[in-house]
Amino acid sequence: MHLLQKHLCMLAISLAVVSSGNAATLVEPTLHIQPDASGAGRVALTLDACGGQTDNRILSALVENKIPATIFVTGIWLKRNAAAVEIMRAHPDLFELENHGGHHVPAVDTPRKIYGIRSAGSPDAVLAEVESGAAALARTGEPAPKWFRGATAEYSPSAIAMIRKLGFKIAGFSINGDGGSLLGARETTRRIAAAKDGDVIIAHINQPTHAAGEGVVRGLLALKEKGLTFVRLDDADGIGNHGTTD
Repeated sequence: MHLLQKHLCMLAISLAVVSSGNAATLVEPTLHIQPDASGAGRVALTLDACGGQTDNRILSALVENKIPATIFVTGIWLKRNAAAVEIMRAHPDLFELENHGGHHVPAVDTPRKIYGIRSAGSPDAVLAEVESGAAALARTGEPAPKWFRGATAEYSPSAIAMIRKLGFKIAGFSINGDGGSLLGARETTRRIAAAKDGDVIIAHINQPTHAAGEGVVRGLLALKEKGLTFVRLDDADGIGNHGTTD
């Protein structure tokens, strides 16, 4: 009986170690674009449209100032923001729409919460999230997406491998511009305005009531004033780590 209890105890410890190891494997990939050969400097602006509505402060500024952007849209956001989608589709030279998943579920194939959001939790659920996001974009008449960014931008390495096998590159970033749209306008401005040649900026375009949106606009205009140019991800060679682009 004593030996059985000892064996069960060791088994429990082993499972705890494995579980702890799995919990520690999430990665938040980075992404840079090739520097500008002319030396003038260029950056890639990526904006997440997770759910909710559209921040027209940002959308209007992009159109008025002819600033290209890659917009990562969920199926949820697409259903609620037809007018914004039409504006984006009317400016194909500016906007590239890419896959942010069907339901804004983190691409993690083990059950857990990330920033309070429940992960997909299984390989099948990760695949369903990616494929439903692509299908939602297809229904708008947009070209098939080439890039994927999961909710929270954190992934399990095994999920990264699955997504790559589906043919998608995974969009990391090098500058977190708005802290999930939770930063104030001043700090958001400071972060975005500090971007340098080759940086990939992430911010959000789905929180019209947040102060961060004002900072996004100010930061982008500051970069434009410095002479940096903006490119979409499809218009530049992106270099990501953790096997996300190679």
